Amino acid sequence: MPHVRLLAKLEAVGIKGKLLEWIKEWLTGRKQRVVINGMESDWEEVLSGIPQGSILGPLLFIIFINDLELGIKNSILKFADDTKLFGGAGTSEKIEQLRLDLLELYVWSEKWQMKFNIEKCKVMHIGVNNREADYEIAGHKLEKVSEEKDLGVIVSKNFKVSGQCIKAASKGNQILGLINRTITCKNKKVILSLYKSLVRPHMEYCIQAWRPHLVKDIAVLEKVQRRATRMIKECKGKSYEERLKLVGLTTLENRRLRADLIEVFKILKGYEGLDVGSFFKRQESVTRGHSLKLYKMRVNKDVFKFSFGHRVIDEWNKLPEEVINAEGINSFKTKVDKFLRNKWGSL
Repeated sequence: MPHVRLLAKLEAVGIKGKLLEWIKEWLTGRKQRVVINGMESDWEEVLSGIPQGSILGPLLFIIFINDLELGIKNSILKFADDTKLFGGAGTSEKIEQLRLDLLELYVWSEKWQMKFNIEKCKVMHIGVNNREADYEIAGHKLEKVSEEKDLGVIVSKNFKVSGQCIKAASKGNQILGLINRTITCKNKKVILSLYKSLVRPHMEYCIQAWRPHLVKDIAVLEKVQRRATRMIKECKGKSYEERLKLVGLTTLENRRLRADLIEVFKILKGYEGLDVGSFFKRQESVTRGHSLKLYKMRVNKDVFKFSFGHRVIDEWNKLPEEVINAEGINSFKTKVDKFLRNKWGSL
């Protein structure tokens, strides 16, 4: 972020007076040099960027890129320094608009001296009516990809999650291998603690977005937990179901259902700050069950059928009133865990 332009933006959003002067003093007047094998470069004044690790840095960056979408006709999603532009691509007019929006983004980057790393910019064509046109930035044709990692989750053009399942299982197995090689005491308490804190989180990260429904994908993840329970000394010679009961675990598929229910509660109660209508539709009249029952549409395509906003409805509607009326997230977790424990026997 060029300091002069950043300060101009801060003043434009109403940051003035002593506060603006304080930020200016904090940013400017810094110098740096490079030292390689004892050889030193000359000192040069730092004209852009924020000191690494500062609390103020992320906030100033958000302010700097806040107007990035001005003039853009399609939709934009921003997270930190990651930007996604998306829109329809089924007609020549829509394709041309996407190209114009890319031009707008390029013009913004030149104006504010924060250029995109064009080599890392990719295009993913989604949908049967997509004409799969070519797009470019500054004359550079963007690479077409069939899958891409987005905030730690592998997203594919056909919305299948096999790649993410393989990645999560691979990471889990890698850590289990490290535990097996380095930990000599393999009793239930030690291995279970290491598994829950170091391995299982990789299989459950952002799981609402990529929960698998194909048997082969479910098996890939479950195999990691099978291996973890086999490592426990007290579980030698027992079946997987017996091992789960002994150590007080349930299947990862059951855990994924629990995660779905918790996320529904957060969305319906406003903890996530998301538009409820983008995910769910409330039942207009409820004669049986709790007061927050959801309406389930009839769908044909698996992409919709197994999406978060559809697959979880039946299980959510089965919850008792006392569970969905929990006063907070922790209270809901406690109550839903009790409900599921009575259903499955363990978590």
